[in-house]
Amino acid sequence: MTTPRHCPGFEQFKSLKALVCKCPNCGKEKEIYSDEYDKKHVCAGCGKEIDFTKCTIEGAGGI
Repeated sequence: MTTPRHCPGFEQFKSLKALVCKCPNCGKEKEIYSDEYDKKHVCAGCGKEIDFTKCTIEGAGGI
């Protein structure tokens, strides 16, 4: 028997992307992962809902 090189659930999460959006009400940033995109998100700063479908991409790192 061989030892796996990563945890068993790794495959389902290896293609996730991080998304960051600023709250339109208070400006606090909220980070989510691409598998959470369809869910409801509430700002930790002001408690109002953040609509990630209205966020813009301001930059991307790495290449």
